[in-house]
Amino acid sequence: MGSPRNEGEGNKSADRNYRKATKEFVESERGQQEIANAGNVSPSEEQDIRRAEEQAKQRAKDHDPAEMSNHSDATTREGTSREGSSRNSRPAH
Repeated sequence: MGSPRNEGEGNKSADRNYRKATKEFVESERGQQEIANAGNVSPSEEQDIRRAEEQAKQRAKDHDPAEMSNHSDATTREGTSREGSSRNSRPAH
């Protein structure tokens, strides 16, 4: 038997194996217990979740909106295409 075939992106064998294992877990007794308890958190876990949400919101607020807009358009400030360019996409300051 030879080496396994590299299916690259969109690996159908890996997808099939993942879906089979997931289905088996969901249908298992343990999976059903996990599903029934989903969302049940202790008060300390609830506090940790709220703290993490606040930290994420603060980081989002602190992020420079101009920097985000540079990543969304297809051209740099000079009007040249970014595709195929090896130049740094961030503008020099």
